[in-house]
Amino acid sequence: MLSPYRILDLSDERANLTGLLLAQLGAEVIAVEPADGTRSRRIGPFVNDEQNIDSSLTHWAWNRGKKSVTGDVSDIQRLARTADVIVDCGVFKNLDLAALRAENPSLITITLSAFGSTGPKSDWLATDLTLLASGGQLGLTGDPDRAPLQVGAVPQGWLHGALEAAEATTIALVERSKSGWGQHIDVSAQQAVTQCTQTMLMTTAVGAPLVARAGGGIKAGEYVLRTVYPASDGYVSINFMFGEMIGPYSRRLMEWVFDEGFCDEATRDQNWIDFFMLIYTGQADPKGLSGAQDSIAAFTATKTKAELMAGNEERRLLIAPIATTKDIVGSEHLAARGFFEDVPEVGCVFPGRFAKATVPLTYLGPPPQLGQHTDEVTATLERRPVAPPPVEPAPTRRPLEGLKVLDFTWAIAAPMATRNLADHGATVVRIESEGRMDVIRNAGPFVNDETHPDNTAQYHSANAGKYLLSLDLSNQAAMAVVWDLVEWADVIIEAFTPKAMANWGLDYQSIRERKPEIVMLSSCLMGQTGPMNMYPGFGNLAGALSGFYEITGWPDRAPTGPFLAYTDYTAPRFTVTALMAAVDHRNRTGEGVYVDLSQHESALHLLGPALLDQAVNGRTATRSGNVSDRYDIHGVYPTVGDDKWIAIVCQDETAQQRLSELIGSTQLDDSVIAEWTSSQDRFELQDLLQSHGIAAHVVVDSADALADPQLAHRNHFRRVPQTYSGETCIEGSHYQMSRTPSEALWGGPPIGEHTFEVLNEMLGYSSDKIADLAAAEALY
Repeated sequence: MLSPYRILDLSDERANLTGLLLAQLGAEVIAVEPADGTRSRRIGPFVNDEQNIDSSLTHWAWNRGKKSVTGDVSDIQRLARTADVIVDCGVFKNLDLAALRAENPSLITITLSAFGSTGPKSDWLATDLTLLASGGQLGLTGDPDRAPLQVGAVPQGWLHGALEAAEATTIALVERSKSGWGQHIDVSAQQAVTQCTQTMLMTTAVGAPLVARAGGGIKAGEYVLRTVYPASDGYVSINFMFGEMIGPYSRRLMEWVFDEGFCDEATRDQNWIDFFMLIYTGQADPKGLSGAQDSIAAFTATKTKAELMAGNEERRLLIAPIATTKDIVGSEHLAARGFFEDVPEVGCVFPGRFAKATVPLTYLGPPPQLGQHTDEVTATLERRPVAPPPVEPAPTRRPLEGLKVLDFTWAIAAPMATRNLADHGATVVRIESEGRMDVIRNAGPFVNDETHPDNTAQYHSANAGKYLLSLDLSNQAAMAVVWDLVEWADVIIEAFTPKAMANWGLDYQSIRERKPEIVMLSSCLMGQTGPMNMYPGFGNLAGALSGFYEITGWPDRAPTGPFLAYTDYTAPRFTVTALMAAVDHRNRTGEGVYVDLSQHESALHLLGPALLDQAVNGRTATRSGNVSDRYDIHGVYPTVGDDKWIAIVCQDETAQQRLSELIGSTQLDDSVIAEWTSSQDRFELQDLLQSHGIAAHVVVDSADALADPQLAHRNHFRRVPQTYSGETCIEGSHYQMSRTPSEALWGGPPIGEHTFEVLNEMLGYSSDKIADLAAAEALY
């Protein structure tokens, strides 16, 4: 899809993933490395644990199929004249990206930095751990009686920024295909990490209570909904929750628990759909929750993960195995979908293409040896970027204005993707019905702590800037409206389980027959094919299936998993990246594209080195608290105040020596550091450590984030109008485009807010026709 383009990848392990995704989409990606190789080549694990610049599995994971060129700034300047895109994260000092764009006006440059290129923290030191602290994810993960926890095995902080860089690149390429102009994109890793809080970083901004970490569970008011349960051979994650959508699954689970003799009839027959409402109205005993969870745990401990999954399919439950890297590499589902790809040149399998498409993503060869392609690339200095003549004056409107998107998504993962399209100017029409309201409308934080389906900031943020049309899709008159919208749309995105769209006659083949140029993407947990394609569930279950639960926790305790629904936070970036590549391809060729995006498969790229370690060395990743394979001093330590913490990492020997001098001790273990930090103000300590060249950041909660001068500088929390609330707060874009900035215009709309506007102004329906639809009960 991106085969015409040349990308210069100047990055290291912080942004190598960006280039990998663009290479999978067909771009020529040239990794420009210093003479001694980029830093990722020196980061373990290594093949057979033998350190060599060409055998780092961290480097292998994110550099397949790239061309390696060694050079310096002068070499980059020559190559930049040939390039369409440059991805930079600061490896080469004194590189003037603005000068490169001046010489090549169609050049798109992307900088990934810790906090953004400007602002009070723009020059702060950061590592993956301190980024997780600064973006709020760290403070929400882990057991409440211990320090907050990282997602282990493979450091995650920078990777969220790398995903944003890939997304932003494809949006900029779509815009350039019309304007002919390049621009600069400034990506903040801190802001990218905030997505992992599922808008809980906004609680203070909207007048809702703070959210606290709950170990292997979810806080619901004063209660903890447990999500991690023992199995006889490991652990599983279970959604034992309530309400119209999930309550029936919980009821069926308790029937199984009863059948196996682990609860009584009264527990089995409890009203699990309305259970929380019954508690709050005094009609049910809150002890019934802990009692039921204990019964479930006693039951699951007698079954293997495989036995529980067999029952999950038979009884239609919400259970997922907490998979290890060994489980993932041996997955029958992934094998059936051909996800892992054999690379015979290096003798192992790699995580494969992050999506499937009718215009296939590219099979990539082995990771390159250092400087392997220097002569080949140097011989192509006459190449010129693939861009149309620039229009005058250079446009400054939002980059996707004119793109029309029909949105059949729900919950968080896919709606966050279409929210990004709306931010960047696309006209997004979202279909929802009052009879099957989006589950996220019942999830907080609620504005001013008032529970109402039109008053949740989570929904407001995930659906900002969209138009909402309310239809009853079981009504034939409504389906006629949907087909008119199909004719109107350039892009369709849906997030139901496979076969749902086919049941409405809205599968890709049916749509393609009427509109062959359509771009359509289907997003679900496990993909459209394979033995688990019909697996129902949410991002927390996909996080367990994808290995993130097993590696998050303390070695002496059960895994906790990351906060809430981890793959729901990674999937939107993959979705937008694939979708925009498809749109760019369609714009150039006229050929429509269908994309099958699996949350599970795409997320596995964030664990690439650990999966390669399993495949090559047979080593299974597991949880290790906040220990790091890269740094000796790497932890989260208490400070003055209740549950107040600071993340500290000595990123080199100099930083370690300076910390030793500050503490006044040559013995630097966690207990010594914790004793020193526990009597100090966390913000003063943060500033002290940064001023001494030591990477550190307070572990922020919502109140801290709202007061963060860097997030304020980046306009992260944005006040926008919202019909029910009057005004709400949403989170802003995580990257800034220099020429075509994004803008969110309003918070997620109430049911039916734009029905007349969509039907009349976009589809051209008369008032009489709209009245007929209302009379036919096709509208809500």
